Amino acid sequence: MVNKKRKYGEGSVFLRKDGRWEGRVVVGYKENGNPKTKNVTAKTQAECKEKLQALKEKWGRTSDRLKPDMPFGDWMDFWYQNFSKPKIRETTMECYENRIYNHIIPEIGKIPLCKLTQNDLQQFYARLKKGGRRRLVEYYGEGLSDRMVRSCHTTCRTALEKAVTEGLITTNPAIGCRLPPKKAKEMQVLTQDEIRRFLIQAQDEGYYELFLLELTTGMRRGEILGLQWKDVNLDTGELHIRRQVVKKGAQTLISKPKTKSSIRTILLPPGMVEILADLKKNATCDWVFPSPVKEGEPRNPDSLYGRFQKILQRAQCKKVRFHNLRHTFATMALENGMDIKTLSAMIGHISAETTLNIYSHITDTMQRQAAVKIDREIGGTDAQMPEPELPKASEQAQTNATAEPKFEPYKGKIRKSGMGCVYQINDTLWEGSFYPRMPDGKRKKFNVYAETREQSEAKLAEMIAEKKAEIAEEKAKRKEGAD
Repeated sequence: MVNKKRKYGEGSVFLRKDGRWEGRVVVGYKENGNPKTKNVTAKTQAECKEKLQALKEKWGRTSDRLKPDMPFGDWMDFWYQNFSKPKIRETTMECYENRIYNHIIPEIGKIPLCKLTQNDLQQFYARLKKGGRRRLVEYYGEGLSDRMVRSCHTTCRTALEKAVTEGLITTNPAIGCRLPPKKAKEMQVLTQDEIRRFLIQAQDEGYYELFLLELTTGMRRGEILGLQWKDVNLDTGELHIRRQVVKKGAQTLISKPKTKSSIRTILLPPGMVEILADLKKNATCDWVFPSPVKEGEPRNPDSLYGRFQKILQRAQCKKVRFHNLRHTFATMALENGMDIKTLSAMIGHISAETTLNIYSHITDTMQRQAAVKIDREIGGTDAQMPEPELPKASEQAQTNATAEPKFEPYKGKIRKSGMGCVYQINDTLWEGSFYPRMPDGKRKKFNVYAETREQSEAKLAEMIAEKKAEIAEEKAKRKEGAD
């Protein structure tokens, strides 16, 4: 006799080795996403089923509403809150919630879970690609990026796979969907001359130690901002990476590093140790790079990015991401003989394979150079290495006969207090920010966006005047009410 599969939510009944019957049912889920169960025992199967039914009625399972014909949006919410959210980092939550609550549920959330088809998902992805953007449409266009479409698909597929394992559906309709091609971001690194000008400009603006440490260690932005003086051993030259500073909306949070392998210890060059020792002499708090505006707190990642872009521009360097400084370090390390395994451990990759995949273009060039050298020295040939397309970090000056002209750092104008700040987000977008103190004593951030710095400055000035007037009016009303 073949036992019939019990429906989802009915619980399970089985005969134990001691001859008694046991019934078990899921009554909820733990913080880590694992099921929370209750059980009953009885002498007979019928008695066990009765007790199990009473147990279900007593606990009133939160998952009783989970049925094959439930709306897909309800399942997405349940899956995220109970299975996904407890296992992900706070910074990742924001990305998940944006995909689920701003795109997936509004678009396909009303379709019954058991009736959701591959075609429904395929049409959903097409709509996202064509007109799924909800913010900054005038700057980025109406459609979402290929990367965002793929991320929405991954979220749907994972949630639907869990629905299969829970017995709500028999197959995963997300399997086999056609997706936009996965495109790797172009890796850009600074040349030796750009690094020289960049550090000169950074020193003039008071950021020399931070960016030099980045270029000598390849740390992630959040990791370098999360450094405290107790993490730096100036006697041994050891630097311990134990935390990172991240942004979640308007909040600045302290969290664990990205992965377990990101928690690591690296050895600093002697010159860097001396520079940090000098920096520590004037330290006023536990953070190596504290916030200039909030006492006792680390520097804000967004403000650092804005300053980074300004320094690049003033140093006449090409526009790159902060993460490209990490690539610059890795490229220089490989070119100077560091092996892949050592580099992988130093920059906190999960495995050497990850590092090898990212920097394969560099290692390929190095292997060709080594092959030619072996052929020349062992085979006695006059083989010559063809001129390769070397990484940009290896570019030399056009001539060594003439010394590099001395670079004079740009002296920027100091913005007056209360005038906000402007920084570049990408090639086509500038952001202006104003962070006034509201009548209730709390600060609130206001933003404007434009295609150029000039436009952003003009929009920011207009917005500041408007907000200052509103704040003054609200303060006056509160004063009248108090009187």
